[in-house]
Amino acid sequence: MMTYDFAPLFRSSVGFDRVAHLLENATKIEQNGNAYPPYDIQSFDDNNYRITMAVAGFSEQDLDIELKENTLTIAGKHGTADDDDTVYLHRGIAGRDFIRKFELADHMKVKDAHLENGVLTVDLYREIPEEKKPKHIEINVGAPESLPKKARKLLENVTKKSA
Repeated sequence: MMTYDFAPLFRSSVGFDRVAHLLENATKIEQNGNAYPPYDIQSFDDNNYRITMAVAGFSEQDLDIELKENTLTIAGKHGTADDDDTVYLHRGIAGRDFIRKFELADHMKVKDAHLENGVLTVDLYREIPEEKKPKHIEINVGAPESLPKKARKLLENVTKKSA
């Protein structure tokens, strides 16, 4: 059994504790072996993703999808037992309740969710706000307008002499 100590990361950085918690939680999930229900995560490009989950036996009323902060939670809960008098000779279709959580990156949004033939698909996209996108800064020639007149005149004289 492997455990990781992230204390050195906490001592030498500020604001990265969320990343350490993500890594810590990921290792816990793998160690617990919680593989139900099975799922795939697809990436179509830098901004579009899909989670596909096998949820045979669950209807749309049995499933709940919630996005809170950066955590997407998909839960499945059967309302009532099908038939108490049923005798199974073999029961291989898993129908137990589940909760599956996914930590999403900043600015991730849920675009759509579909349930078809026992397969749930949740489409996600990254929507970066305009103020967070990189901006091209134009370089102007000459003294900045924000400088006081005296400093601007001095700077212009220096550049004339050097030319």
